[in-house]
Amino acid sequence: MFRMVDIIEKKRDGEELSKEEITFFITDYTNGSIPDYQASAFLMAIYFKGMTAKEQAYLTMAMVESGDQIDLSAIEGIKVDKHSTGGVGDTTSLVLIPLVAACGVPVAKMSGRGLGHTGGTLDKLEAIEGFHIELTEQQFVKQVNDLKLAVIGQSGNLTPADKKLYALRDVTATVNSIPLIASSIMSKKIAAGANAIVLDVKTGDGAFMKTEADAKALAKSMVAIGRQVGRNTMAVISDMSQPLGFAIGNSLEVIEAIETLKGNGPEDLTELCLVLGSKMVMAGGKAKSLEEARDKLLAVIADGTALELFGQLIKAQGGNAAIIHNPSLLPVAAFKVEVPALTAGYITQMEADDIGVAAMLLGAGRATKEDEIDLAVGIVLKKKIGDKVQVGEPLAIIHSNSTNVERSTSIIQQHITIADQAVKSPQLIGEMITE
Repeated sequence: MFRMVDIIEKKRDGEELSKEEITFFITDYTNGSIPDYQASAFLMAIYFKGMTAKEQAYLTMAMVESGDQIDLSAIEGIKVDKHSTGGVGDTTSLVLIPLVAACGVPVAKMSGRGLGHTGGTLDKLEAIEGFHIELTEQQFVKQVNDLKLAVIGQSGNLTPADKKLYALRDVTATVNSIPLIASSIMSKKIAAGANAIVLDVKTGDGAFMKTEADAKALAKSMVAIGRQVGRNTMAVISDMSQPLGFAIGNSLEVIEAIETLKGNGPEDLTELCLVLGSKMVMAGGKAKSLEEARDKLLAVIADGTALELFGQLIKAQGGNAAIIHNPSLLPVAAFKVEVPALTAGYITQMEADDIGVAAMLLGAGRATKEDEIDLAVGIVLKKKIGDKVQVGEPLAIIHSNSTNVERSTSIIQQHITIADQAVKSPQLIGEMITE
């Protein structure tokens, strides 16, 4: 029998905890036997002393075992999941789900709703009239076996320990701990049942990890956890110093995803999807090299297979599949307002986080879980870093259902820097981490 005070003391002194000690903490904190004040002290000890790779794996699996685990064994093939640490205009899942599935890799996707600048993948898909995310486990498995893809909402009892711990971290200044972030993310991915996991770890102004060093440390921690518990896990570090693509907002991002599946998407969004998708196709055993995987992805874009599969996903889950050929059927905002450049020159900086806030103020995202999202509104950028701009030329177009857009306009103008000298566009793809 363990005492929580001894476990806190041990971690406070920088010692390695055993699997049994960590499991005891997670089990007894989840069932209410350990009070918040002891859990808070323990989290703060981890914040300052860190955790070894073994401890992180034990913590992750204890959280996985605290609730439901999805059994995907009835789905044929290697199930590959993808996780992004989030950003502004991060439309990758909408593109990757049909793109990778079109190459024969089953994508059994469990997604959440988004807090922050715009909605999560579920909110974006619900911009499609009739699309529903409630499937029984039987329906989910059958759809993935039939079509190679399905998207559902997360189970109510998936990793309850993580939900409880996250709420405590949020109010005890222990959110920014790499072992705690890594185990939180990986517990949800592992509980969701995938065999292989590809991680997109963002870095830059619009990312949770602001520096490349922190992003790399998080990526290494998550890959180590995955490998420790027998999941083929790899990570890509990608830039979020400016929004990804041009669209920020739910129906606007669905339109951008459709254009990308047609081969007409923004250069940066397309490239990131090809990089992540290549890793997913390889992990799914459908290519022997990244080059072969990339060729397969380009082929299913070129022949329309990926776009048609997106239509089949929409139809299978009750949505109006006609939107893939007629995106005007998606929710449309009442007003479009240009945001003019106040000076001439070159775009040298776009503070992604603040541009995301401008979209949230329009109603594109949630500040609290209770907030209603307006699926039609958002921002479409007309310029990116490195582009030349003239006075009065539009930096962006605001899509709004209210004429009151002055604040969003002002935020965008304040947080896009225009200078006399041109700069290079930031490097999109950073290090790739496999061990």
